[in-house]
Amino acid sequence: MNKSPETTVIRRISPSLDNARFAVKRAVGETITVRADVFKDGHDEIAVMLKWRQVGSKIWRETPMTPHLNDNWSGTLSVTSPGAWEYTIEAWGDVFFSWQHELEKKFTAGLSDLQSEILEGAAFIGSAATRAGKSPDGEALKKMAATMRGADAAQAHELAHDPTLCALMQIHADRSLSTISEPFHPIWVDRDRATFAAWYEFFPRSAEGKTDSGSTFRDCLGRIDDAKTMGFDVIYFPPIHPIGATNRKGRNNSLRCEPGEPGVPYAIGNNRQGVNGGGHKDVAPELGTLEDFDWLVGEIKKRDMEIALDFAINCSPDHPYVKAHPEWFFKRPDGSIKYAENPPKKYEDVYPLNFHNPNWKELWDELRDFVLFWCGHGVGIFRVDNPHTKPVAFWEWLIAEVKLQYPGTVFLSEAFTKPNMMQELAKVGYTQSYTYFTWRNTKHELTEYLTELTQGPMKEYFRANFFANTPDILPEYLQQGGRPAFLIRAALAALTMPVYGIYSGFELCENAPVPSKEEYIDSEKYQFKGRDWNAPGNIKDYVTRLNKIRRENRALREYANLRTHTAENDQILCFSKTTASLDEALLVAVTVDPRNTQTAFVHVPLAEFGLTADEVYHVEDLITGERYEWKGSRNFISLDPHSRPAHVFRIRRSVARVGGEDIFA
Repeated sequence: MNKSPETTVIRRISPSLDNARFAVKRAVGETITVRADVFKDGHDEIAVMLKWRQVGSKIWRETPMTPHLNDNWSGTLSVTSPGAWEYTIEAWGDVFFSWQHELEKKFTAGLSDLQSEILEGAAFIGSAATRAGKSPDGEALKKMAATMRGADAAQAHELAHDPTLCALMQIHADRSLSTISEPFHPIWVDRDRATFAAWYEFFPRSAEGKTDSGSTFRDCLGRIDDAKTMGFDVIYFPPIHPIGATNRKGRNNSLRCEPGEPGVPYAIGNNRQGVNGGGHKDVAPELGTLEDFDWLVGEIKKRDMEIALDFAINCSPDHPYVKAHPEWFFKRPDGSIKYAENPPKKYEDVYPLNFHNPNWKELWDELRDFVLFWCGHGVGIFRVDNPHTKPVAFWEWLIAEVKLQYPGTVFLSEAFTKPNMMQELAKVGYTQSYTYFTWRNTKHELTEYLTELTQGPMKEYFRANFFANTPDILPEYLQQGGRPAFLIRAALAALTMPVYGIYSGFELCENAPVPSKEEYIDSEKYQFKGRDWNAPGNIKDYVTRLNKIRRENRALREYANLRTHTAENDQILCFSKTTASLDEALLVAVTVDPRNTQTAFVHVPLAEFGLTADEVYHVEDLITGERYEWKGSRNFISLDPHSRPAHVFRIRRSVARVGGEDIFA
């Protein structure tokens, strides 16, 4: 046996993803509470230390763990900068504190001859002095060892419990027989915008809202400034690459494309003779040049915003890859390349790639180089189209490769699929994930789903991005609920999750569907979209207010602090978000009925807010500015989906009473 045997047993460490196979996720400045069962043979006192460091550092940070019932220990660490971190637990039988415990029992029992025990304790202190060396700690321990050797029983008992000695013996403990848990547990720490952001998606070709022609990169600033005014900080573009001509789709997914129709941006690549096009590393010439794109990225950054690009691994029949690498594609028995299908849908204008073709390594390298290319042009966020239809191993490899060069890169998984695959993609490296939020509409559905995301095991690695709509999905709730439904879904998305987004047109309450489908009629995936960006009935002011509340309240930046509470009405969802210090306590109530006024008594979690049952407290609605004085846990609210679909109450405690009136913090 080359490795020293365990002297202490360390088991059931949490949080741990698949026994340290994957990293738990945190934001800069967040904490992790680590728990483990730690024990050893015999009756020795044990010391347990939580240790963590940024990967690559030789120095561990550490803090003592606290014991609980049944050998369970806990400790808390904080991560202070983005990137890869790791933690472990070190434990050992502590000879000094075991001696202290034994001395305590004998002294309490009235034994007078403790000379052997006193000399033993002095030896332990002397050994600690040696480990401390010539430092001030070492000198202090030498003196204490000498004092212990000359002490009587009472003096030895008093010195053994001296706080200074105990602290020094903990710092300079004998760890020669310690056990360090392996493997180390990885942590990935994301930059701020990866963990708190409001996304706004629009097609750059529709930036000006014209019906007869497209816009360019240089025409996008008006739309970007409008999004900035509403409080969004990530601008997300669907694919900006050349669009194929072969089998180009027309209006409303028609198989016939009329002259002047722009085609679907997801049919990427156009290298036909006489066409100024290209593939994934090029921009559609109708949008401008790569220099124009670089200019736009710079303008977005000047506004303290960031751009996100769509990473769609689709190729039109005209993509340069088709001619240069036909082996990268799926073939029919007759040798022709297969187009994409998702029955009953057919995508005649798109060829999917075969990730397990004989030349797969070259394909994987090329796709990695695509991401690196756009990172080099100032893109730090990628929304990935349908990642669940590509190998998980590919994503684990690609994301790791990209983060070696650009560690702050954010990847959003657009995988509307089974839970296991969605969760696995998050584990292997995706920063954020689309969710089932789109189809969770009732109070029960939302309560169950929000609890699963923020309180269960998924909170350690699955960071939800609550998009309220997408170009592909117009939910039935929005189709049927009218303007109030848009207000409600905006409030739910913005206030429950630190990261959320909308697709342009949401703020205009666009909800005309393809009959019997969750799709937009006259979708701008297939045509230029005409819009009046300030059309009557828009909810831009409401969205602006929600985003302002998000920015100004730190509790809304956190993910795992959401708790649902009782509202005595099945049409009203009630939840809270608080900071750990309780300097911010928010109670939110949202109606899920887009048609009727709903009332309820909501139950305020007084103990969680640090309030007593007979205490008067102040609540301020951050949406309207209205203020109320409440007392007790059960209080009445009324929500009108047309004018007041949600309350965001800031709870404020009474800190003084002046002239018979309470003064609130």
